[in-house]
Amino acid sequence: MPSKKPPPGHFNLLYFAASSSYTKKSVEAFKAPVSAADLFDLLEERYPGIKDKVLSSCAVTVNYQYVDLDDDGDDRAITIKEGDEVAIIPPVSSG
Repeated sequence: MPSKKPPPGHFNLLYFAASSSYTKKSVEAFKAPVSAADLFDLLEERYPGIKDKVLSSCAVTVNYQYVDLDDDGDDRAITIKEGDEVAIIPPVSSG
């Protein structure tokens, strides 16, 4: 189910599984633009401890495309813009 459109000048961040439990939210609007490289720091400011406890094992998508935000990741230069949809995806296990 698509999320509600963010307010003007913002993007939506969707939380799933552990990130949703940690933030107590399923979606939240953030002011745009934001560098993808700064996204985890922005979340850490708002939710202290989230980087180590949740984000270190999660993947991130921007408009349904996975992005690499590791320290040397190619996608750190991406700018998250107004109207974008970003998701924090928990690790997937199989067995």
